[in-house]
Amino acid sequence: MYTYKTKGTCSTAIDLEIRDGVISYCKIHNGCRGNTQGLAAMVIGRNALEVADRLEGIPCRGNTSCPDQLAKAIRSYHD
Repeated sequence: MYTYKTKGTCSTAIDLEIRDGVISYCKIHNGCRGNTQGLAAMVIGRNALEVADRLEGIPCRGNTSCPDQLAKAIRSYHD
């Protein structure tokens, strides 16, 4: 399990597991519960890099958002 500490959002961390390039687990801690749970549910079973490409750069507060932070978590997971 990989944990990414988010920056600039209401959410505080993202737990992520990727197997064979596919997101198998995603939990976003804190933030707007319905949105973060929905986002996490939508990305499970999807190609991680495709998800990162789609979500990267989406703003909410300032220059980032929970989706943008998830994209950063995915990219960080692969580093």
